[in-house]
Formats: sequence, C-alpha cells, structure tokens
Amino acid sequence: MLINLAFGALLLGALWLHVRRFRRREAVAREAHARGRASGAQARAQHPRIDITHCIGCGACADVCPEGTVLAVVGGKAALVQPERCIGHGLCADACPVGAIEIVTAPPSVQADTPLLTPELETNIPGLFVAGELGGLSLIKNAVRQGRECIDTIARGRHGARTPQVADVCIIGAGPAGFGAALRAHELRLSYVLVEQGDLGGAVAKYPRQKLVLTSPFELPLYGRFKKLQITKEELLALWQRVVRETGLTVRTGERVEHVHRDADGGFTVATSRGTHRARAVVLAVGRRGTPRTLGVPGEELPKVLYDLIDAASYRGKRILIVGGGDSAVEAALGLAHQPGNRVTISYRREAFVRLKARNETRIAEAIRRHQVTVIFDSQPVAVRPASVMLDVAGQQRELPNDLVWAFLGGTPPTAFLERIGVQIGAAERSAA
Repeated sequence: MLINLAFGALLLGALWLHVRRFRRREAVAREAHARGRASGAQARAQHPRIDITHCIGCGACADVCPEGTVLAVVGGKAALVQPERCIGHGLCADACPVGAIEIVTAPPSVQADTPLLTPELETNIPGLFVAGELGGLSLIKNAVRQGRECIDTIARGRHGARTPQVADVCIIGAGPAGFGAALRAHELRLSYVLVEQGDLGGAVAKYPRQKLVLTSPFELPLYGRFKKLQITKEELLALWQRVVRETGLTVRTGERVEHVHRDADGGFTVATSRGTHRARAVVLAVGRRGTPRTLGVPGEELPKVLYDLIDAASYRGKRILIVGGGDSAVEAALGLAHQPGNRVTISYRREAFVRLKARNETRIAEAIRRHQVTVIFDSQPVAVRPASVMLDVAGQQRELPNDLVWAFLGGTPPTAFLERIGVQIGAAERSAA
C-alpha cells in the first residue's frame, strides 16, 4: 500500500511539473503573440499559414523550428507568434502530422518591390523568369528548386525555335538559384550562358569566413540529394566548385549584366560588361540585396567605412563600430570581437533586437554578458570622423573613439534595373512547397 501511494505521489508530482511547464510555456507564447499583434509585425518572406480547423495543437511545428519562438501553441492551436523571425525553413509543415500548415510568401503589401510572377515564375515579359530570393523566397532549397523549375518550363519549348547562334537560356547570377538552373540546363542538354558579376556562389561567396549556412535537404541537379542541415560557407563553395569540375559546367564570373532587351523575334539580347549574349529565354537569379545601403552621413566616404566583412581575422587591435541590428551585423560583431585586441560596439536604431535567428540571439546575449560586445540601442551615426564616430543616442550627441565602421543596413533591391528592362513590380501571394 505504501509503495502504491508513493508511486502515485510521484506520478502526480510529475504530472504537476508537466502541467506547470506547459502553462509557463503557453504564457510566454501568449505574451509574444500579444506583442507581435500590438506591434503589427509581419512576415517578411515565406512563412507558415496554419489551418486552425485541422490543427490538433500537438506543438510538433514549434519544436522543430530552428529560429526559436516563431510558432507556439496558444489556446490549444498552433499560432505564428513572431512572424518577422520566420525565414521559411518549412520544417514545420513537414512535421505537422495532419497537414494543417502550408508555406506561403508574404503578402504584396509587405513585398511591394517584388516582381509580379506567374505560378511558373515568369514575369510579365514572356520568356523572362525570376528564381530565388529576388522573387520573395529565401533558403537554398527554394532557390535551387525554383532555378530547376524555370529550366523545366523553358525546356518544354514555349519560347521560340532553337537555333545554333542563340542559347536556349541566359542565366544571370551564380548563386543557389542560378547554379541550380545551370545544372538543370546542363543535365537536359540545353545550351546556356551563366554569368555572374562576382564569383561562383553569388551572395554566398561574400559571406564572412566560416559563416554557418542553414539549409534544408534539397535535390541538386547532376549531384543528387543534399542532406546537410548546416554547412560552412567554405564547405558549400568547395562542393559547388567540385560539382563544376565534375560536370564541366561553364560559369562566366566577373561579368556584370547591364541590360536585358527583348528582341522582335521574342528572344533576348543580354548586354554585359564583356559583350552581348543572345538567348531564347532569361532566368534572373540575382538576389534582392542589390547595392548596400549607405550611412547617408558626413564622412561616409572615408576608407574606414566598410559594407562587407569577408575575413574577420584580418582585423585586430581595432576600435570597431557595427551599424545595424540584423543577423549580418550581429554575426560580424561576434566574429570581430573574437579577434585579439578588438573593441566592438553595435549601434542599433531600435530599442532591442527584433528579427535575429535564435542562435544569434543567444550568442549576442552571451557576448554582451561577458562584455565582449557593447550594444547602444536607440542610436544611429550622424557623422564619421577620421578617429571617431558621432552618434545620436536617444536624442543626445555622443562621440566614440573609432578606427573602423561596418554598416549592415541591408541593400537597395534592384528595382530600378527591373523597371528599366520592363519587369512589372508587385508581388502576388504564392505558395512555396
């Protein structure tokens, strides 16, 4: 009898602890949900759409999300509590046991600078396609898939007769979308031209040294299933270079596209810094960042002001200011703070970090606690001087001794280029499998 009573007491205690943890977790979720609704936060890219009539509130979606509290169970149903942090991994949809989650893109009101595309990823110009981040979808798996789908559409032959003098397709950009498109064209024996203004990898090649790239499993043409969920920039680029060598893929790097013109015969002439290319179709896979946004303050032309960080180990013993509060800014600050003698300060115009990946949020909090990084919220630069930076901190002027400034303020999307070549802007909501 005593043993049974003791066993029952243990079970009751365990149940009480479980209920207490569940209630505490739901209280945190409700608070985050209320804050998000009050602030009007919206998803900036692809995100889950939850069918609450089918949701059973199991929480599997929230458990698999690698970005922290994006999803949570509120009132017995899954809810998008921090939509601005979602980058569309899609693991939540895969984990849902009842199929109550669909991954969709942000609405047109949020992505007003996104090209208007058909379900086949074709713009208003027949034969001109957009793949990857420029079309509103991030993640390597989505970019590769879209690049492949564009080529499949072109291969069905809706874009004029094939001729030896004209390539089947010109692919602009050798990031994940362009790389996937070129491999698919190579696989289908289509003639192609792949041009990239930088190096193979596009924006990935500009990531900081040893930056971790988060992925989801995807099919890479002529390679097969890529299963890693996490890989460094160097490993990913090395893989792509190996694929290029093994497949004989041709990549024209260091060639900037200046204009795309649709010809009278329905084909295209692509003018670049090295000449022109003729093609039956074009795939734009150039990304959304475009030209980095500048500080817009006196002194920004000084050589100490930088906009990309490739190798943090090259900078030691410096007084550094990082401007911005996104993942790129925080990752740069952490990398530079790791180098001997550096004193790193972040200036961020908001009162707190709001859209960081869960991993970066944890790491920067720890770096602040250990005094490795100083963060000045509610601040922004007003002038850059040779040996200092002037900040506006909550309306008060403050001067910081400084050697180097990195600005991570996002980029100006290539909207002007798209409009110049005739692409209609204004996203329609599309799903992303």
